[in-house]
Amino acid sequence: RRRTSYPIFDTEWYPTHSVIKNRSRLQERLEIIQDLANKAKKFINACDLDIEGETIGYNILRYACGGVEKKSARAKFSTLTRDELRLAFSNIRSELYLNTAEAGRTRHVIDFIWGINLSRALSEAYSSFNRGYKTISIGRVQSPTLSFIVNREVEIQTFVTTPYWIIKAIFEKDDIQITSLYKKNKIENLLEGKRIKKDCKNKEGIIDEVYKVTTPLHPPIPFNTGDLQRESYRVFGFSPSQTLKITERLYLEALISYPRTSSQKLPPSIGYRKILMGLKGIKKYSEDIKELINKPLNVTEGNKNDPAHPAIYPTGEIPKRELESRESKIYDLIIRRFFSVFGENALIERSTATISISSHNFGVSGKRIIKEGWIRYYKIYSKIEDNPLPTLEKGEHLRMIKIDLLEKWVQPPPRYNQGSLLDLMEKVGIGTKTTRSDVISTLYDREYITGESITPTDMGFIVVEILHRYSSEILSINMTKKIEDRLQDIERGDMNGSQVIEETVEKVFESLKKIKDSEVLIGRNLSDAAFDTSIIKNTMGSCPICKSGNLIKIHSKKTGKRFVGCTNYKKGCKASSPLPQKGFIKTSKKVCNHCKWPIIYVRNRGNPWRLCININCPQKEIKNEMRSM
Repeated sequence: RRRTSYPIFDTEWYPTHSVIKNRSRLQERLEIIQDLANKAKKFINACDLDIEGETIGYNILRYACGGVEKKSARAKFSTLTRDELRLAFSNIRSELYLNTAEAGRTRHVIDFIWGINLSRALSEAYSSFNRGYKTISIGRVQSPTLSFIVNREVEIQTFVTTPYWIIKAIFEKDDIQITSLYKKNKIENLLEGKRIKKDCKNKEGIIDEVYKVTTPLHPPIPFNTGDLQRESYRVFGFSPSQTLKITERLYLEALISYPRTSSQKLPPSIGYRKILMGLKGIKKYSEDIKELINKPLNVTEGNKNDPAHPAIYPTGEIPKRELESRESKIYDLIIRRFFSVFGENALIERSTATISISSHNFGVSGKRIIKEGWIRYYKIYSKIEDNPLPTLEKGEHLRMIKIDLLEKWVQPPPRYNQGSLLDLMEKVGIGTKTTRSDVISTLYDREYITGESITPTDMGFIVVEILHRYSSEILSINMTKKIEDRLQDIERGDMNGSQVIEETVEKVFESLKKIKDSEVLIGRNLSDAAFDTSIIKNTMGSCPICKSGNLIKIHSKKTGKRFVGCTNYKKGCKASSPLPQKGFIKTSKKVCNHCKWPIIYVRNRGNPWRLCININCPQKEIKNEMRSM
């Protein structure tokens, strides 16, 4: 059947190389496994112990090893250290995880049926209105995630902002400035704000009330996959998918435990002291470890558990090579988090005071760390900082230095970033610890979303609008959660996978019929959205020649080369210039000081280089003259 054909409901597992070209290496590996299996008397599944690993192991044992999936044993481990692997293979388990494998295989089939059919239906609708073909991908988890982003953008765009005012007064004591805010946080009337400012200006403040309270600050909990991805994004700005790839490399080199886990618990069986003693060989951790090792190691844990693996922790192994910059950062983050969960409570002294001027009250607050506790180990990644107040006594007079009436505006809800979007997906229960980061990456790759502060493109908007009209089921969080619950039932042995697949087929078929009936209209909308999204994506900057158009990146159909041209070309603007034919191009939002054409960055393997895109830039002519001298 053509790759554009649909519906497709009959599914079967095939080796990747038999359906995708240029996968001969996979064929070679499969043949090696088959050859070894013919000579083997005993089979042990040592894949990662989670739903995905169990699915992979099951398929290899069933299809490549001649149907021995029900006869194999199981090796269970969470790190690739020599000691743990030896222990795992000397304590081979006879229990099978066939229900887990069925749940995993069912998930693949369900996602395939939803994804392949709706993606092909929308792609064909696009083709019905265009000569070319464009992949419009849809997924069971991808769709509601995109819907979150679109709905938030609609909320932002329709938000009606209103002004309010705050009053900030600065007082002085012992040459220390104290910044305070009027206790009525939002003054909604400008005249009222001006009156308060006039009443208070150039008058002394009197300390009316002073409160101090000391509160314990508990240590953080161990990382699970989502926690680590969010913290990595907050601290380093690494995307969830980048973090997962880095942790997988660290795991394969036996430096950390298995990184795909839901657990926030660290059982004593992992050997806390042994891990610390191993890490003592890394000089920068030796002082912290010396302090930790002489105390009882009581771990602070979270509520989430994972029967397959504990939380993420360092194994105590020392790297055998110099880690790359990003690997080193993630490795350090995991180690310092591991230290901090054994730390004592920190103690924070919080101080608040009320400063009165006649009948007007201003509030001021500060905090001071009086006992570091666990903060000592996690200080470079902690957001907790000292901000103490000077000593203030009730009845004390303070000289006012300045008072300002500041206009503010009620703000709409913030756009999601990759960390907050990942958090939302986890809270509502869509996707898995393994797939959530990939879903976000796919939305970027398909040009449905853009930016660090995530904004849907025109294509993202129209895809959600089409799905809302013709296949609202796939946008439903409830449907996705229901399927996840069914998969858990399969894993427990309470349900058969074929039942869930049959229900899926019925829902998908209804959606496909609606899309087919409106194929031309959908195709027109997709085509318009794709064009607008492409223009925005490829815009380099404003045209310095006609002043009203934009310079965009264009690929020549005749030569295949890329160049810059103006969107006002049909109106007579001839602005154009060639671009480097290799490397990734990124706009800088800056213009050349000499010719006012846009500046771009080009990356081709090494570090990016800065370039004015105007081939006739006067600065380039000066440089060429200097070279010829």
